[in-house]
Amino acid sequence: MDYTLAIENTPDSIPGGTGLLLLHPSIGETDRIDTDFLKTDTDHFLVVSTRTTAREVEQKLEYYDVDESRAVILDSISVERGYSRRRTENIHYVRSPDDLAGIVEQVRTFLETHDGKLRVSVDSVTEMAYYADVDQAYAATKELLDLLDEHDAVGLFHLSKEVHDEETLDRFRELFYGVIDLDVEGTVSYES
Repeated sequence: MDYTLAIENTPDSIPGGTGLLLLHPSIGETDRIDTDFLKTDTDHFLVVSTRTTAREVEQKLEYYDVDESRAVILDSISVERGYSRRRTENIHYVRSPDDLAGIVEQVRTFLETHDGKLRVSVDSVTEMAYYADVDQAYAATKELLDLLDEHDAVGLFHLSKEVHDEETLDRFRELFYGVIDLDVEGTVSYES
């Protein structure tokens, strides 16, 4: 099964079971790319947020006119920061961005309990590496990519170019079907 991509300067579609790496500057405007990825050719999607709260994710989806009825949000930052949380059918929590086993398990549950075309956004792998470490974030990313493959889903994984050295960036690049590169001017390029 193929999935349509509606992101500028990228292929028209990608095969199910694959992940894309989104390399971006620290202050890059990734919301536009993320929401373009989520709102096209999708029955259900999961946003794994290690950087913003569930409420901020909801605001982003609303601002970019993404159908929130298709959304499930995994918030890993609110518990860590001591914010109030309202668990609902479509909002879930893990204790912190370094709860990588919890994140992987929540993604597995989402993929096992939803049908149709499924997308997952991981925003961001950089935060996972910051709270845990690069090796653990790398291992969790591999597990998530295996789950996408198993369930014929697709994913978009955010990684900051300015935080990681070139060796780390190359290590992550090798895991992915394709790489979307966002520069500081907002220009998008793609390599497979």
